[in-house]
Amino acid sequence: MVEGVGIDIIEVGRIRKSIDEYGDLFTDKIFTRDETKYCTEKPYPYQHYAARFAAKEAFSKAAGTGWDDSFSWHEVEVVNEQSGKPYLHLTGQALKNLRGKKIFLSLSHSGDYVTAVVVIEG
Repeated sequence: MVEGVGIDIIEVGRIRKSIDEYGDLFTDKIFTRDETKYCTEKPYPYQHYAARFAAKEAFSKAAGTGWDDSFSWHEVEVVNEQSGKPYLHLTGQALKNLRGKKIFLSLSHSGDYVTAVVVIEG
């Protein structure tokens, strides 16, 4: 049974502006070290940062919590399977709150926009 659905769309330029303006203060707050490493190794890292940001936002909507004390940005990590398929790796409070649930993630890029959809199934 579907327990939550979240979607987010974001302009890549918005994330680029935040990274250019705040640098590590922004990336360290939002992304894990592995996410940052993944993004910086890509030819156009801002698009990958934006996809991960959108995935975390979509997750918060699907979980029905927003960004309250239920979990932090670092507890929701976008990881890719060897095939390239993205999935969410949860830790900390996010994992405790959603233990036993199936979480599905889809990301899409088109020009200046990135979108993410998260479905939580129980």
